[in-house]
Amino acid sequence: MAPLRFSANLSWLFPELPGLPARLRAAGSSGFEAVEVAWPYAEPPEALARAAREAGLRLVLINTPPGDQEKGEMGLGAVPGRQAAFREGLEQAVRYAKALGCPRIHLMAGRVPQGADRIAVKAEMEIVFLENLRHAAGVLAEEDLVGLLEPINTRITDPQYFLDTPQQAAAILQKVGRPNLQLQMDIFHWQIMDGNLTGNIQEFLPIVGHVQVAQVPGRGEPSSPGELNFPYLFQLLEDEGYKGFVGCEYQPRGEGWPWGRELWRDDRGCFLLVG
Repeated sequence: MAPLRFSANLSWLFPELPGLPARLRAAGSSGFEAVEVAWPYAEPPEALARAAREAGLRLVLINTPPGDQEKGEMGLGAVPGRQAAFREGLEQAVRYAKALGCPRIHLMAGRVPQGADRIAVKAEMEIVFLENLRHAAGVLAEEDLVGLLEPINTRITDPQYFLDTPQQAAAILQKVGRPNLQLQMDIFHWQIMDGNLTGNIQEFLPIVGHVQVAQVPGRGEPSSPGELNFPYLFQLLEDEGYKGFVGCEYQPRGEGWPWGRELWRDDRGCFLLVG
């Protein structure tokens, strides 16, 4: 039973620092061995790769570009009429992943178009998503990369997001049927949408390529007050044989809150959290 490995999500942690190179240095100084970042595209990939090497860090996850955020876009994978832009963004993500030595790319599904009825456009959006995912799987396979699908909750975080439950994501992955496409499990989103975390983790973990964590409902660190029992969940992931990284995608309470200060084990090897 391998111990869990944690990665710092630099889009959330160390918010007092202005750029990714500084956050990379802070993550390395805090004891992380790996990091992830949603959108690294404001920095040249070579500069980021150099900063990561100097900090002794591995990049384990990036996202495809969000699209035109001024127009409300948050990913393009399932958005009708934006197939060309999705594929251009995928090419950019692959270039960064190769330069950074990053093995996984979150293929963002995107939002239901403004003014559209979710139920009315669901079938069309799924068709677009399946076409884009089949294309992405081929592109990623050429570079030995893995694509991830992440459900994002539509009750609190993003009411218009197309992909919002693990069941929906798993069904789409089954339809695509490509081994280098996997599920991204953000426990924060899964709890809000469906609960039943023990059952869902046990059911879907075989197709999970990455895990992310935050407390519910405040999206703080796992040791913050909330409804999730993270010592139990971490132990469950270990017991079920999860070998990937656990991304720390939470809103820290203090400047540069280092994960290592709050994760401990007792004399039996069980997880404890202190804040």
